[in-house]
Amino acid sequence: MAETHRLDLDLDALRLLVDVADLGSISAAARAQRISQPAASKRIKTLEARLRLELLDRRSRGAELTDHGRMIVEWCRSVLDAADALVTGALALTSQAQATVRVGASFTVGEYLMPRWIAEFRLRGEHPHVQLRVANSHEVVAALRAREIDLGFVESPEVPTDLHSRRIGRDRLVLVVAPEHPLARRRRPLTGRELARMRLVTRESGSGARETLERALGEPMAEPAMELMTNSAVKVAVAAGEFAAALPELVVNQELHDGRLVEVPLVDVDMTRTLRAVWRRGTRWRGATGDFLTLVANKSRVQAAASP
Repeated sequence: MAETHRLDLDLDALRLLVDVADLGSISAAARAQRISQPAASKRIKTLEARLRLELLDRRSRGAELTDHGRMIVEWCRSVLDAADALVTGALALTSQAQATVRVGASFTVGEYLMPRWIAEFRLRGEHPHVQLRVANSHEVVAALRAREIDLGFVESPEVPTDLHSRRIGRDRLVLVVAPEHPLARRRRPLTGRELARMRLVTRESGSGARETLERALGEPMAEPAMELMTNSAVKVAVAAGEFAAALPELVVNQELHDGRLVEVPLVDVDMTRTLRAVWRRGTRWRGATGDFLTLVANKSRVQAAASP
């Protein structure tokens, strides 16, 4: 295999050589580069030494390029154009990264809290673009690890040890049925053991709501009557009248108020859960994403202080 020679070239020296070709003298090129003429001459000589080529004919008056020098200048222009494109593109990416908020949120947070947060965030700043992915808690964590998002919001009982987290609120699951369901007329609270034996409509495995329910029961659940991918789908199934479901209070507040669903009281079952912001360890918050997390954290503190 042929040996590959690597040259470490100074881009400033390449720019200087191009200016010499365009302006006709080392002194004019030095003024354009805002350096002294001796410094410019030294820089050109260093470039010639690295390339092992004579670029300027010093026997002539002024700064006349040699044949090799003219060829090198044309290649320099291509190199410098590529370098400028690299810097411009990198700056654009940095600006975009700081102005774009890439967020993933579990269904409860994504559907019932995130719209208000995003609306307020856009009103406070220069209208940064928010990319929102709504998925279950496990999928949000996976997207964080894959660097597809920068900030996540989850409702699962535990946060993986490779992520940092911050509490941003609390919620609880409530057992709900349609008004015509037999449990809607039940006079005494349902126990955890009774609930575990019921065939419920549930969210899919990996959702924060499903994990909270399983942990609260403390024993194996009966086979679900249905497993659905969204809270909205679970609500529709419950409203059909045959089955019950444990859903976030945020999700069913309006239906409980209107009487379209009925909450079934429980005893010995605590389905309170913490809503958290999560992010990769080592993340340095800059730009819009850090501002968004600050807004959410401040709102959670105000809401917590207002709670009885």
